[in-house]
Amino acid sequence: MASQIRLKLLPRAKCLFDEPIQVKVSGLGSKQLVTVKARSTDDKGQVFSSSATYRADENGEVDLERDPSLSGSYVGVEPMGLLWSMTPDIQHKIFSKDKVLNPHVVRFSVHDEEAEGKILTEVTNKRLLIGDGVSRLPITEGDIRGVLFTPPGEGPFPAVLDVSTFKSEERASLLATRGFVVLTVAVHNDTYANTTELHLDHFKEAVNFLKQQPKVGSKGVGVVSRSKAADLSLSLATYVSDVQAVVWINGCCANVGHPLYYKKQLIHPALMYDNSKVIYTNSGAAITKYTMHDHLSEENKATVIPIEQAKGHFLFVASEDDLNWDSKAYMDDMVERLKRHSKNNFDC
Repeated sequence: MASQIRLKLLPRAKCLFDEPIQVKVSGLGSKQLVTVKARSTDDKGQVFSSSATYRADENGEVDLERDPSLSGSYVGVEPMGLLWSMTPDIQHKIFSKDKVLNPHVVRFSVHDEEAEGKILTEVTNKRLLIGDGVSRLPITEGDIRGVLFTPPGEGPFPAVLDVSTFKSEERASLLATRGFVVLTVAVHNDTYANTTELHLDHFKEAVNFLKQQPKVGSKGVGVVSRSKAADLSLSLATYVSDVQAVVWINGCCANVGHPLYYKKQLIHPALMYDNSKVIYTNSGAAITKYTMHDHLSEENKATVIPIEQAKGHFLFVASEDDLNWDSKAYMDDMVERLKRHSKNNFDC
């Protein structure tokens, strides 16, 4: 039977990292019980895996777009469940994919539940983080330390500044694959402990650099950011007129962690945190959601970024289950602030 069993990844086994795939198994026995597994190793050598148990139909087929998982990493119909439910073999490890020129490799396999988990068939999924023809160019110019990704073709293309808290390229490479000229820069090029202050001028320099690229056709620049970088993107939108759009993901509405300077002047002191409010779980995870000082208190009002002054558009994205930031509360505060100033330049 094993030689007839096939595991298919449709439309193809090689795809972009953000593309969905359809997982189908054929050649099984009628109503046969099998477990489908996925396994991968990240760039730091950490193994991630998932599994789901299915019962084949009368024709001996399993289709993850149609059939419910009976048990495992998830239950119910979840076409991409084997990917989103992957967890590290060592608890609390974070998936790391820094080498964007190398595909992320996931191995799918089918196991016979009635034969002690015997492997029946397997296939490899190569998930690319950079498309054909996209160029990757490290940039060290002035105060810019980043990587420029440019799509193939003459353009013109819209420009995006991808600001990450620490060095990261995967989002930028995928955006370039979708037709954006993207410069990715980090808030912290060194360790967090070695950063004493931040200068918005460095990021404005990155905005100007992007606008000067020959394939860029947009008048302004969009910014995408998450975590600490999210509040820095709010400052960019507020004080740099060339920033026409900001995607803010799971961050704060005030300047966090380090004082922020612009044109040699302090524009926002730092909203700090209280480490005594960190909650440690039994498994050793740290919940920092409630550690930030109150940004609305009198002594912290100067940390709040006056986003009502921004001319561009905001997209706010907050995870209500976020245990690092009180993201939903900060988003609600920003929405209320914009409405209070009769602004409607936002979506969330």
